[in-house]
Amino acid sequence: MENKRTCLYDKHVALGALISPFAGFEMPIQYTDITDEHQAVRTACGVFDVSHMGEVSVKGKDAERYVQHIFTNDVKGAPVGKIYYGMMCYENGSTVDDLLVYKMAGLPPLSPSDSSPQAGEQFFLVINAANIDKDWAWMQEQAKGFDIDLQNLSDKYGQIAVQGPEAEQVVEEVLGLQCKELEFYTVKTIGDIIVSRTGYTGEDGFEIYATPAYINECWDKLMASGRCKPCGLGCRDTLRFEVGLPLYGDELSQDISPIMAGLGIFVKLDKEEFIGKEALLKQKIEGVAKKLVGIELQDKAIPRHGYTVLTPEGEAIGEVTTGYHGISVDKSVCMALVDSRYAKLDTPLLVQIRKKVFPGKVVKKRFYDKHYKK
Repeated sequence: MENKRTCLYDKHVALGALISPFAGFEMPIQYTDITDEHQAVRTACGVFDVSHMGEVSVKGKDAERYVQHIFTNDVKGAPVGKIYYGMMCYENGSTVDDLLVYKMAGLPPLSPSDSSPQAGEQFFLVINAANIDKDWAWMQEQAKGFDIDLQNLSDKYGQIAVQGPEAEQVVEEVLGLQCKELEFYTVKTIGDIIVSRTGYTGEDGFEIYATPAYINECWDKLMASGRCKPCGLGCRDTLRFEVGLPLYGDELSQDISPIMAGLGIFVKLDKEEFIGKEALLKQKIEGVAKKLVGIELQDKAIPRHGYTVLTPEGEAIGEVTTGYHGISVDKSVCMALVDSRYAKLDTPLLVQIRKKVFPGKVVKKRFYDKHYKK
């Protein structure tokens, strides 16, 4: 199947970006250098094309009850403008996807043919690009028996993420969008635009959802301003990894539950019910066979996804999910799924990198402190 292209694809080509397939899309991996782009987000401002992400609208009489049913976090009585992070799980507790759920007072119109905004409270679900088709089929299956209007809007929205300590100034002054009053994990609409403040980098940042035409205008303004560096998916991965944020397919999957991944805080087991609750409750009470940990190596060798983790005696007890030489911390670090018996902080472990083994120890998964607006 041919890869899709986002609404900003031609802009990336014009900037000389390295383009590579990702999640079924032709996406920019880097423009100049991953380290430069990474540091721009940590110290100033970077902009990402994230138009490949999926968006699903849930509205109707049973909208809240439906979201409660499929989502591990608790949105009961959620105020308009609030955003929640959590997972959708299978009955066995493994992960369908991780996602953001926005509580909205209706969505703005997406085209002139939309005579008015979609009125009434609704939920706006933002899902991973690689999982759009799978998630959509699963959501439709779970919708049976609920009085809801479920819409897949993934092909209708463009999206950019403006990230970094200067993001607020850039969004306000370059794009003319008032965003100062937005708190962390909140959202609002400005005319036909959705603006949220979450971020996937460990820095302050904003997500802007709008028509492809408007997203192109935003990109051009940001590039012309000289105040925002274009950033590819390469540094998006190094940035999220350093602050311990998971990526579906690495730290979460059909084989990895939120409890195994250390994301139990987003699994509200005191909720009345949700898919996978019984299995996750059992994992919480009885423990899990494997846990996600951070590992810091003594040497500068770089651990990569899939590399084997061993005990000092040479017994294989897990594998690396993501690994880099941390740009902001100047250390060789990784996240790994290992036998729970070896998950305690400071436990000595080895990582096999090609034909050699390198010593390390278990550390916290957050290698670099987050700098979100509180």
